[in-house]
Amino acid sequence: MQRPAHLDPRSPFVLDTHELGRRPGSTRTVQRTVDAPEDLGTDVIGIPTGTDVELDLRLEAVMEGVLVSGTVRGRAIGECVRCLGEAVEDVDLHLTELYVYPERAKAAADDGDEDEDVRELESDLIDLEPALRDAVVPALPFQPLCQPDCPGLCSECGARLADDPDHSHEILDPRWSALSGLAGVQDEREES
Repeated sequence: MQRPAHLDPRSPFVLDTHELGRRPGSTRTVQRTVDAPEDLGTDVIGIPTGTDVELDLRLEAVMEGVLVSGTVRGRAIGECVRCLGEAVEDVDLHLTELYVYPERAKAAADDGDEDEDVRELESDLIDLEPALRDAVVPALPFQPLCQPDCPGLCSECGARLADDPDHSHEILDPRWSALSGLAGVQDEREES
């Protein structure tokens, strides 16, 4: 996803840190419910675009920049890998991310300590969306289930086994299959 040239302070994922100043130890809390951005998940499960994501965050000025920590809550919906039904997973995770001041990032890069994962403040603004994505996506189940003991689908006909626990098929031993064909021939001879 392409990052915009400048952050939009009106975006619900952009946090303003101006009132913290650059005084280490100063804090501010942010509590808001935002609409989930696009593609907040994987191919099999994710938080649907536009649904509620609750943010309960603490912004703290530190020497290097601003430390963002707190909780993220939402509801992920996907497809059960066993029965292909709906799988619902409550997301409740802790987020911790350091946003460094631009001059600190430049000094680190000049010293050869450049880290690709460093997030920078942009004019006292923080773009929380990439950090949110980096926290939520790995926390989602790799193989979501509608329920922990989901029996899945019948391998013979594809019926959902949770709907019919007594579902079964008469399975003949393949070694006897030739005899079942002979029984059909015998029945035809008797009819003629």
